[in-house]
Amino acid sequence: MGFLEDKVMSGSAEEKLTYEECKKLARHKDPKVRRALAMRINVEPEVLYFLAEDRDPEVRRAAASNSATPRLADLKLASDADPQVRSGIAEKIVRLAPGLSANEQDRVLRATYETLEVLARDQIVQVRRILSDTLKDVTDAPPEVIRKLALDTEVEVAGPILQFSPVLTDEDLLEIISAGPPSKGGLGAIARRENVSEPVSDAVASTDNIGAIADLLGNHSAQIREATLDSLVERADSIQLWHAPLVGRPHLSAKSSQRLARVVADNLLGMLQERSDLDVNTLEAVKAIVQQRVSKGSGENYTDENKGGFDESLAMLSVPAALPVEVAKRLHQSGKLGENVLVHALLSNDAAFVLAGLIVRSDLGTKSIQKIIASQNPKGVVSLIWKAGLSMEFAVQVQTKLGRISPLKALKATTDGEYPLTESEMEWQLEFFSSSV
Repeated sequence: MGFLEDKVMSGSAEEKLTYEECKKLARHKDPKVRRALAMRINVEPEVLYFLAEDRDPEVRRAAASNSATPRLADLKLASDADPQVRSGIAEKIVRLAPGLSANEQDRVLRATYETLEVLARDQIVQVRRILSDTLKDVTDAPPEVIRKLALDTEVEVAGPILQFSPVLTDEDLLEIISAGPPSKGGLGAIARRENVSEPVSDAVASTDNIGAIADLLGNHSAQIREATLDSLVERADSIQLWHAPLVGRPHLSAKSSQRLARVVADNLLGMLQERSDLDVNTLEAVKAIVQQRVSKGSGENYTDENKGGFDESLAMLSVPAALPVEVAKRLHQSGKLGENVLVHALLSNDAAFVLAGLIVRSDLGTKSIQKIIASQNPKGVVSLIWKAGLSMEFAVQVQTKLGRISPLKALKATTDGEYPLTESEMEWQLEFFSSSV
């Protein structure tokens, strides 16, 4: 047995062990020996199946990551009590997904497909996220698994599938929109898909989700009917989040161009006048409206303290330029500017009030906060929310919804729900942004 131990622990992984040697090693009392055996690819399938039921989780993790482990053992490991075992299976099994379908007759391939279905139902978000991130652009991934992931309640799982998966049909997307995507941010992910069709655009535009519609308008590959676009322009007077993407939207009608010229902020008027796709008459009409506004003044009543002063990069992020700081101050002084109020504003797509609240609660300068949000830097945004005395849960929402940071890149809370950065790291982030203003 001592000779066999040396052979499996220090010998070449390609060195063939006999079946009898493997059987002895699979029952070895030292889990390190059994783990070394479970990592080898030149072991008989039944030995790896046996090791997939080992009492030591490290041994099962090794079997889960081994490409030689039989698919029926993978199916068993997909329901393992250890989350790391299931994560290892997820990372490995998705590499086998292309080419599989529900109608495969081969028993081994069918087991792989069933394993994907089990993993898509896993209670651990990390396991489902691994599946989602890997399958999001696989053209022949199993449709049932893709639809299951698309309906996940966590946006980090559903988002990549809803935004990128070529397996989802227009019928699938319309059904999801009609039912209301289970995950917050799911509708926005659909709106950001490449080449969104007119029926899907119509469905998104007919909702009350201001953020998702802003994403749709900012997606220049999305096909939006002229009538739908005109309808959104009619609704956009008081929805500042739509103004920048509407001004940059290709193929605006003459009517919509002129209406936008009357309502958008001053920093967007130049963009509207410089459009090259407006006919001569429309361009002249737009310029006349702009000149009329300039001669009368912009009509904004905000003081310098409330003025956002966003640069063009912020305007392109659809962040409003005027912030109700005085309103936020009064609420804060009366003890009514709590996290629940800001969460409600964020979910209502009231970016101006959220920013004003962060200015008041953090006591940072307006320009510093604008720069942090525009940077799309997860560490900067998280540090800002920490400085404002708010929870890491809220920081996650602000990163993805206001900071336009991908859910896959956004910082997550620690296992106990705390901030993932140290106080000194967050202080450094805030000093960096403040010093660069």
